[in-house]
Amino acid sequence: MASFPSKKNKVPPEVIINTIWISTFLAMIFTIPALGIFLGIYYSTGNLVLGAVLGFSAHFVAFAFSGKISRFLTKIMS
Repeated sequence: MASFPSKKNKVPPEVIINTIWISTFLAMIFTIPALGIFLGIYYSTGNLVLGAVLGFSAHFVAFAFSGKISRFLTKIMS
């Protein structure tokens, strides 16, 4: 016999929507600057390797601050 979750364990829709928005903003913060650096360097200089290295570096610098960024966004959205 399958057990169904009780109504106590359900997550309110506001929490789910807030989680989706914060995740979307985090994804944009992590990817758009790195892609901008990569494409900007590649199209201005034609150097694929330099653009990839600097874009990759910017991506991981953003990841270094992911906890602080996430807390900031959660504070704003709550």
